[in-house]
Amino acid sequence: MSTAATLYVIATPIGNLGDLSPRAAEVLRSVRAVAAEDTRRTQKLYAYLGAPAPLLLSLPAFDERGRVEGVLARLRAGEDVALCTDAGTPGVSDPGAALVAAAWDEGIRVVPIPGPSAALAALAASGFAADRFFFAGFLPRKGGGRAEALAALGRAGVTAVLYEAGNRTAETLQDLAAALGARPALVARELTKLHEELLRGPLADLAATLEARGEVKGEVTIVVGPPGPGEVAVAEPPSLEPLEDELRRRIGAGEAPSGLAREVAKARGLKRGDVYDVIRKLRDG
Repeated sequence: MSTAATLYVIATPIGNLGDLSPRAAEVLRSVRAVAAEDTRRTQKLYAYLGAPAPLLLSLPAFDERGRVEGVLARLRAGEDVALCTDAGTPGVSDPGAALVAAAWDEGIRVVPIPGPSAALAALAASGFAADRFFFAGFLPRKGGGRAEALAALGRAGVTAVLYEAGNRTAETLQDLAAALGARPALVARELTKLHEELLRGPLADLAATLEARGEVKGEVTIVVGPPGPGEVAVAEPPSLEPLEDELRRRIGAGEAPSGLAREVAKARGLKRGDVYDVIRKLRDG
């Protein structure tokens, strides 16, 4: 199936509304509908443009797949639709990928409108080699998933870019220092906004600086420089025991299922309910 409609994937400002490109503004004024992560944020973008907002279709991260069909219906009917998230580029640590993939599957034309990106802005300001880099998005918050993500940064052997919330930045910098050693890094906070701040130095020093501040507010992008010449690779973390093996062993030792599920989920960065389901299957089987 193919239609004459177009899905425009639009990068929107990450803070300073003046960064909206003329091309993006032109498309936003021309489309009949916009699929928006948060319609209230998109309404403010139209207020900045001084233009009436078209039909705004909610496409939040928590229910993106459930809302895709409604957007596709308009595209099938021949209406051009713009896709934009609250800030930055759709699909890059933001919702949007499910809609774009569905549009491709249906033969709908997809047109990217490039623009602001916190990852690329911080990378450009870092001064670190950027001919190749590893984008990690948000790290898992804890457990085995976090340990593996940190190890993957070390294995990549190139400049790495990741996102973090302000109140977790000091802890993440400490974990990065422990996993990657004395690499230099850039912390870019509130990029393009009134209180924009860029700090550069060794990971451990940056961690100490932000830890001493106490509360750190805003959105943060961290750029970690590549390993230096001859730098010894950080050792891989010890492999975790297979989940079912650990659960069988601890069930056999008499541990209560509820407490066991809670502890294992926390240690491995899993959902407690998922671990409890495995425990129940092992006991019933």
